[in-house]
Amino acid sequence: MTAPSPARVVAARVLERVVSEGAYADLALDGELDRRGLSARDVALATELVYGTLRWQRYLDWILAPHSRRRLDDLDLGPLVLLRMTAYQIAFLERVPAFAAVNDAVTLAGRARKPGVAGFVNAVLRSFSRRGATEREPRPPADLVEALALRCSFPTWLAARWMARYGASEAEALMRALNERPPLALRANTLRVTRDALAARLATEDDIATLPSRYAAEGLVANHGGSPSAWRAFADGAFAIQDEASMLVAQLLDVRPGDTVGDVCAAPGTKTTHLAQLLDNRGRILAFDPQPARLNLVREAAKRLGVTIVETLDGPAEALAPKFPALCDAVLVDAPCSSLGVLRRNPEVKWRRTLEDIVTNAERQHAIVTAAALMVKPGGRLVYATCSLEPEENEDVARRFLGAHPDFALDPPSEFPVALDADGFLRCRPHQHGTDGFTACRLVRCRR
Repeated sequence: MTAPSPARVVAARVLERVVSEGAYADLALDGELDRRGLSARDVALATELVYGTLRWQRYLDWILAPHSRRRLDDLDLGPLVLLRMTAYQIAFLERVPAFAAVNDAVTLAGRARKPGVAGFVNAVLRSFSRRGATEREPRPPADLVEALALRCSFPTWLAARWMARYGASEAEALMRALNERPPLALRANTLRVTRDALAARLATEDDIATLPSRYAAEGLVANHGGSPSAWRAFADGAFAIQDEASMLVAQLLDVRPGDTVGDVCAAPGTKTTHLAQLLDNRGRILAFDPQPARLNLVREAAKRLGVTIVETLDGPAEALAPKFPALCDAVLVDAPCSSLGVLRRNPEVKWRRTLEDIVTNAERQHAIVTAAALMVKPGGRLVYATCSLEPEENEDVARRFLGAHPDFALDPPSEFPVALDADGFLRCRPHQHGTDGFTACRLVRCRR
């Protein structure tokens, strides 16, 4: 029997770990790829299979179900992963031969050494592969929310929220945008190179074509050419990997060289080092994080990018901020959140979140921004941001804070690369801006 594609072996293993261990797909995939030493082509296929299967998981279960005599929810994880992964290839990847995908799935199922598993997987997938694209979808539910959630592969509770907030058409556009492959966005490290010089270097050294990003002056969008961390320009600290919406958050803080800046949820350091760029590496950045291991990522990023003004402090904002009263010209609160705005990059998150998580997050976020505000000097600025579009985690937190702190006020800039909404909030929406989903607002501490 022919050995299965190493890309499919890796993808199946990662998908199992995401479900059984609660692993994050990006970290699990990176770990498997580091151990296996796959070719660039197999790395690309494994990556596509992992993220595509997770994005479309609910939809795949829906179109697979008529071909299985057993409820998919009752299957062992191994065969269920193989069915989903192979259905994704047949339904979404036109260049992948169906017979090759099915054969590899059957081979991998046989490795389980459980009687009947390989035969079951073979029967389901052969039946599924005989259906044409127009015949795959079963009759949708009569309930419009449920039908849209199935077709867009989202949890019903989340689809219902977005339909109520945006209307069916825009909710569908948002969900479909969050199922797309995200662009590979790079931030030129302007401490070392201009954006144009970085683009020229990537083209010369690694044959990577780029385009200037739409909103961020230091941003590039690269074609997908393997692992950016393997490019020479990355090792030299010429760029960081960062979505354009994330770049706009640091720009909103409007720091100036020589400022003292607080970044109270700093790990992994992407925005911290961006702030250092905007400061021209002149001034002081206090970078907090409650997880020591993640704080090491801030130090590593600063070292690679040649940033020397970051002081890392281990601990939560609530404990550390009171030690620096009214010290900072600017403070960034990039608060931990539901991450529902970055599902293009972390699709497994939508299968883990609940409404209760959003409510719980809001309490934690309020505590963090309240503590961080102690660090802002009169006349100083505070940016509160999340990678979420949910009101409970954003405007509700900001308004609750402002209600309790009359010495702070909203301070939206008069001009910004992305037009702010009428309420003064920056909202980057995947279906409108092509970025990750972010929400942010800028506050100012009034002078006495």
